[in-house]
Amino acid sequence: MLFNSIEFAIFFPIVTIAYFLLPYRARWAWLLAASCLFYMFFIPQYIVILLVTILIDYWAAIGIENSHDPIRKKRYLVVSIVSTCLVLAVFKYFNFFNANLKAVSEAFGLHYPIPFLALILPIGLSFHTFQSLSYVVEVYRGEQKAERHFGVYSLYVMFYPQLVAGPIERPQNLLHQFWERHEFDYKMAAQGLRMMAWGLAKKVLLADRLSPIVDRVYSSPHDWSGPAVLAATFLFAIQIYCDFSGYSDIARGSARVMGFRLMRNFQAPYLSESVQEFWRRWHMSLSTWFKDYVYVPMGGSRVPRPRWIFNIMATFTLSGMWHGANWTYILWGRAERGLPRAF
Repeated sequence: MLFNSIEFAIFFPIVTIAYFLLPYRARWAWLLAASCLFYMFFIPQYIVILLVTILIDYWAAIGIENSHDPIRKKRYLVVSIVSTCLVLAVFKYFNFFNANLKAVSEAFGLHYPIPFLALILPIGLSFHTFQSLSYVVEVYRGEQKAERHFGVYSLYVMFYPQLVAGPIERPQNLLHQFWERHEFDYKMAAQGLRMMAWGLAKKVLLADRLSPIVDRVYSSPHDWSGPAVLAATFLFAIQIYCDFSGYSDIARGSARVMGFRLMRNFQAPYLSESVQEFWRRWHMSLSTWFKDYVYVPMGGSRVPRPRWIFNIMATFTLSGMWHGANWTYILWGRAERGLPRAF
């Protein structure tokens, strides 16, 4: 289900009104059921994939917390990371790597027997995968208590406002909010609705209107003059920002109406004065995720310069791959490195 759809225009008020009318103890179940319905509007069968991931990470986190042996804790962590990333790898990257291996094999005149998989990428897979991983890692680090309530943990992974396009929340910010009693607050509801209206305006009135113009030029750039291609590139920058930030605003706004606070994902990135500042203000939930779970654990900037350069390259290459299974994304990730020494 998309935020800019008739279905969501019906879904949102029903879910929100019922949330406040229901007894406090039933609200988590209602939100979880609504989130499942929201997710199943795409491909209903894929809910099983999400459930398997939730089960594994729920079990791994409790195993980590209950274990006193560091080796055993690490085994639970590895099982969680490998299994969660395996789902992402199969659905998002298998055909990409398979195509490259096939091309290399054919270049050497070899027969390549491995077939391609007829798979559709599950909606929001990259987002809820990273959110689930952050939870298990934080439990492993001792920064978060393992959630024993399976339904509440499932809701943390599946909370519908952020399920499709984030923001990627940390358990310390979101998980405890599902245990809090949220009464209807006119001020928060008004803030949320304004946020949703602004997000819809950016998405529907700007991004969706600019998209066909940009696509027309980009589909055949040789048929257009240099100024036209330059103008399309400028419009594309506006389109992608309005599309992504607009969706994030709707997500944050719909959660805010019910009393939940999601982190800000964009902070006027095009007003940045440097590349480093831009990455601190663009898709902030993702950039801080890579910083905390990839860049810093590899040593960050507190290493010799050659290793520091490698850390930056590895982090942004993985960031590029996260955005899409294509060499253009990988090259973009390698080209757009701009982390400051103190990152």
